[in-house]
Amino acid sequence: MSTADSEDAFSAATRPRKARRRLRRRILLALLTQYVIIATVVGLSVAATLHYIVTPKVVAQFEAIEAAFKRWPQR
Repeated sequence: MSTADSEDAFSAATRPRKARRRLRRRILLALLTQYVIIATVVGLSVAATLHYIVTPKVVAQFEAIEAAFKRWPQR
């Protein structure tokens, strides 16, 4: 084996592969995109639940407390 062959093998082994980097970027981008979509859907569903279910119950409780205080005899 000549020194030229060993130098070529060494440079090929130490050179970073661009295809592998691009594949990693695509995979990371796909995972990040999925994460953002899922986080958005979960956030919107939590916000809708709070707005339409929890908030009216809390408001109704405070209104009931306010009505009870209004019926309370004054000193």
